[in-house]
Amino acid sequence: MKVTVIGSHLCKDTVDALEILKDKKIEIEFLNISEDLTSLKKYLSYRETEDMYEEIRKSGKIGIPLLILEDGTKTFDVDKIY
Repeated sequence: MKVTVIGSHLCKDTVDALEILKDKKIEIEFLNISEDLTSLKKYLSYRETEDMYEEIRKSGKIGIPLLILEDGTKTFDVDKIY
């Protein structure tokens, strides 16, 4: 299984999610929005268009890490990944 993680090393939740996925021996593609504008643009396209971000947009939070499974499923909850 491969999971794309969109987040930042500056975010504790992202760092924790990466550690959990590594412990589960899951292949990770990490897109760091703090270091790469292409990754930031990709993240913003999700944040501005996905319904799952509605409450996050209203609250002014960032909404990372975003975890994208191989089948396209998106979640914020690393515990939902087997």
